[in-house]
Formats: sequence, C-alpha cells, structure tokens
Amino acid sequence: MNWSGLENLLSGVNKYSTAFGRIWLSMVFVFRVLVFVVAAQKVWGDESKDFVCNTKQPGCTNVCYDHIFPISHIRLWALQLIFVTCPSLMVMAHVKYREGKDSKYVKEHQGSHLYANPGKKRGGLWWTYLLSLIFKAGFDSAFLYILYRIYHRYDLPRLSKCELFPCPNTVDCFISRPTEKKIFMLFMVASSAVCILMCVLEMIYLIVKRVIKILKIQHEKERDPTLTDSELSLNKRKETKTTVL
Repeated sequence: MNWSGLENLLSGVNKYSTAFGRIWLSMVFVFRVLVFVVAAQKVWGDESKDFVCNTKQPGCTNVCYDHIFPISHIRLWALQLIFVTCPSLMVMAHVKYREGKDSKYVKEHQGSHLYANPGKKRGGLWWTYLLSLIFKAGFDSAFLYILYRIYHRYDLPRLSKCELFPCPNTVDCFISRPTEKKIFMLFMVASSAVCILMCVLEMIYLIVKRVIKILKIQHEKERDPTLTDSELSLNKRKETKTTVL
C-alpha cells in the first residue's frame, strides 16, 4: 500500500478543513498510519507462523487459526484506513469541479469570477463536507463494531479452546505474544474513537456556525426587508474588510 501517496493526497484536503479536521488528519497519520506502518505490522507478522495447537492432526491447526483469526488485524486496519480516508476525496473532487467551473466562467465573462473562493464551505460544498464527516465517523464506527464482534470485546486470550473438525478432540491453541498484541489493538481502537469524536465535534461546529449565520441574515432582513441575500453578503464582506483594516 502506497502510504506516501495517500499522505500527499490527504494533505491537499487539509487546506479546506476546519481546525477539527486538521486535528483529525494529524490523528490519522501520527497515531494510526505511522503506528500501523512502523509497529503494528511487525507485531502481527508472526500471528500465523507462531500459532501453536497441542495436536499433530493435519489441518487442525489451520482450521483453529481460521476460527480464532477470521480476518487479520492488519488487513482489517488497512481496509479501515482506506475507507475512512476516501470520503475526503469527495471534498477535493467538489473543489476541483468548482475551480473548473470558475475557470470556464472567467473566460466567458471577461475576468469576473463565479466563486470568490472555490474552497469556501458554502452551498453544495458545505453539504459535501458534512456528508464526508458522516461517512468518516460511520466507517470508523462500523469497523470498531466488526472488531468488537470478531474478537470478543477486543480480547486476545492466551489460551483458546478449539474442537472443530478435523481436530480429534478439544485442543488447546496458543497465540504468540497475546498481551503485546492486545495493547496495540486497544491503542488502535482508542485512536479510532478519538477520530470519531473529532468528526462529531466538527459536524456540530459546522451546523452551529451555519445556524448562527442564518439567524444573522434573518435578523438583517427584519431590520431592512428590502435587502436581498446578495446585498447582505456584500455588506458582510465590507464589514469584514473594515474590521481587518
């Protein structure tokens, strides 16, 4: 998996994100991708080779391993990282669409722009950004639930009992370094939970900011019913420039 390419791709999304989005991106790369690449893959590198059952019956160890590890943690986390980061591409695609539309508009209207800032989260882009946050939180939650169901409350016991065919009877199976693997698993689970929290906080931030903006516009209209939305927006820009100066 090309993690450097993924990092470069998501770094472009960073400039369109809020403060919560930048924290989320930092969490993903520092506490999830780096830990996954540097440490987690090495910790789980021996899960099949050093899985031992107290029997010499051909096929029994393989069947028990498949039962205890129906899907590898490494592959599951790789899928999780891919699914969680993909929604950010929706935002980039929407911004690129706006930029192309604005470029075409500039050529047709002699230099005037359709969007003052194509990356500003207004209109359809606001909804796209909010939808991407819902997908991120949803994918992370789904994968945490899958891990919870498969590995029995995020547990890796030192001793596992297996009585599946072709095992001659109930055999004892042992996982290599279960404590270390459990610590890494809990760390990845905690990191995912924090990322979900960041997505929820960012959703609340965007919605509250949008509601405050709508209330301000309604208040301005009540003060002067003749004002249109474009005039209100223009007045707001002038006030912002005056405050900056």
